[in-house]
Amino acid sequence: MTTSDDLVRWSEALAGIARTGLAFTKSLYERERFEEVLRVAADMRVAADEPAGGSAEALQRTAEWMRSVGEGVPGYVTPKVAVGAVVGNDKGQLLLVQRADSGAWLYPTGWADVGYSPAEIVVKEVKEETGIDVEPLRLVALLDGLRLGFTRIPLYSLVFHCQAVGGELSFHPLECSDAGWFSEDSLPSPLAGAERWKTIAFAALRGEPIEVAFERPRQPPWRES
Repeated sequence: MTTSDDLVRWSEALAGIARTGLAFTKSLYERERFEEVLRVAADMRVAADEPAGGSAEALQRTAEWMRSVGEGVPGYVTPKVAVGAVVGNDKGQLLLVQRADSGAWLYPTGWADVGYSPAEIVVKEVKEETGIDVEPLRLVALLDGLRLGFTRIPLYSLVFHCQAVGGELSFHPLECSDAGWFSEDSLPSPLAGAERWKTIAFAALRGEPIEVAFERPRQPPWRES
């Protein structure tokens, strides 16, 4: 059965192909075909996000995608990247923040800024959101946001296991409503996507040997197994 998440993934895939094609093609004929693909992708996205929406919403989505078209390699469409941190202290507790936008609790996470390595971004994000200084220890997960359904845009999330090494707990007033240390049996509610990261996070905090979590390839990749 086709779901809203399926439509979003297919729409974003088509839009990415079309925008990348527009970035490289010099052919007027190909440009027209790629623009038509964008319009089809926009119709699919409106059907997924706004079932009652119509041509106006689709035209707006198409225009947004067209404005983002680059030229050549800079125009090659790729997923955005976010970096998160499961941070432990000497009591085996996990550092969580309550997101100001949704009210849900999650490990510190943020966009990958240009000019920093992923590990440097982890250190920066945790410090900014919670006031805690950390040392990145290992990568524990590489998550595909569209495939797992926790984003509506193409997104890869790199999650690091980190150890707290200093600082004082204080949450960022714009990004967070609260922050704290929690044991596995006393987690706050609501948790964002705990089924994806809770087991991995606390296994990492206990020092257990775990493999990096990632989505295995599906055969074929655009159909449910």
